[in-house]
Amino acid sequence: MKYYTKTGDHGTTSLASGKRVPKTDIRIAACGDLDELNAHIGLLHTLTASNLASQLISIQTCLFHIGTSISASTTGGATTDDVAMLEHEIDNLQAQTTPPGTFVLPGGCKAAAQAHVCRAVCRRAERSLLYVYDSYALNPLNTQYLNRLSDYFFALALYLNFIEGVAEKKLYIACK
Repeated sequence: MKYYTKTGDHGTTSLASGKRVPKTDIRIAACGDLDELNAHIGLLHTLTASNLASQLISIQTCLFHIGTSISASTTGGATTDDVAMLEHEIDNLQAQTTPPGTFVLPGGCKAAAQAHVCRAVCRRAERSLLYVYDSYALNPLNTQYLNRLSDYFFALALYLNFIEGVAEKKLYIACK
């Protein structure tokens, strides 16, 4: 089987059902944002310790299921257990670090900087999903999962900088 089909040469692609839609369809855009997030997590995985591997692979798998549910217009995807796992991991990471007390600028060690990229792309993917939900009835846990996932990446970035001994760049904003 070849990697190219030529079926998308004119701006359409297939959903999981086989139905052809424009590549500008909001479901395709959301799946693309999830795919980009998944790729960034793959890079993050290469930059982190092996103790995070199963967690990151679990997240990547859940994102794949969310994308499949969007493409198939089903109510599948994230589960309450998936959301609870993220909340547990956020609590665990937060317990090991000092709260920043203010805004932090993305960066630090390479892994933390990549976790911040994952956080930002995750927020975009969440917004894309919300556009899909304006038109299609899908699993509301998917957006809840992405909301928690961006929090997870923030907590992970702080943790990664902490274990590497890299100070956060704090941003204090004066309101007038």
